[in-house]
Parts: sequence; C-alpha cells; structure tokens
Amino acid sequence: PAKVLFFIYNDMADFEMTVAAYILEGDKEVVTIAYTKDPVKAKSGLMYKPHMTVKDALKLTDVDGIVITGGFNDEQRPELTQLIQKLNKEQKLVAAICAGPKFLARAGILEHKRYTTSLTPEDLKKSGGADPFPWGNFVDEKVVRDGNVITADGMSFVDFAVEVTDWFHLFKDAEQKAKYSRIFKGM
Repeated sequence: PAKVLFFIYNDMADFEMTVAAYILEGDKEVVTIAYTKDPVKAKSGLMYKPHMTVKDALKLTDVDGIVITGGFNDEQRPELTQLIQKLNKEQKLVAAICAGPKFLARAGILEHKRYTTSLTPEDLKKSGGADPFPWGNFVDEKVVRDGNVITADGMSFVDFAVEVTDWFHLFKDAEQKAKYSRIFKGM
C-alpha cells in the first residue's frame, strides 16, 4: 500500500495522531518521519523511533499524504516545508491538528484554504514567534476540510482521524464513517 507520513518531533502531542494511524494501518503504510533517526520524546513521555528522515521521505514516490500532530516545538526545517509544498502541489493529503497547522501556514499552503487550529494570535504573540497564519481564512470549527487540506483543533482528534480516513475513501458509506466516530468516542 501507499505510504502516509506522520511527522513526529520532540514535545509533540502524540495522542492527536494515534487514532488516525490506527485506523489507516492496513490500508495504508503508516511511516513516521523526523528530522533525524534519533528517538523522539512526545509530551506524554513516550518515545518514538522514526522510520526515516524527512529528507529521505522527500525521495519517496509512493506517498499519499502527510499528517502533522500538534505540539510544543516550533522548529521547521526547510526539508519539512519542501515536503509539505510537494505533497500539496501533487494534491496529496496534507493534514494537521492543534498547533500543527503552523507548519502548513509557514509552508504557504493555507493562503487560499479554509482551516482551523488551536492556536490564537495571542498564543503566537506570547511565544514570541512570527504569526504565519492568514487569519481571514480561519474557521472556528472542530475539523475543516478544504480540498486536500484537513485541519482540526487538538481535542477533536477522533473527528480528525475519521476525516483523514474518509479522505482516502476507506469507509464504505456515511453510516460506517459515523459508526467509527461513535466507537472511538465511546458512544
């Protein structure tokens, strides 16, 4: 199966990506990528070992998309920006949750897309970093899907996972999609 890349990094909010990875595994090859092959320590304290580097992922030809979790690390290297732009240009899935959309904004792909994020202009001001977001395109919703771009607030990780799965047409119908959402929400 084609690969779906999961960008992982120190201090990421790993719970925001695990449901998506769980549902996709089997239909897609879930591949973790990071700047180096060194283990990554999530905010939860769990350690993750990347399958490959972002630079290696740029060379792949069988990628269907990328998922970027939120977190407390703002480092964005040129190779991540290049990968996001490449996949977006190819109309592959580009998905980010919570603070993750900041990576998409810095890559310039939210300029003409509706999106959501858990970050606010005040959060960005407090952190001292530049505000990369085109706030005129911000939508205050749990999950926003605009073409090949899916974004979500951090607490909507189940809805995010279901929407990512739906992007790949892995549900046989709307009823199965709703059922998955209920199951993972414990309803």
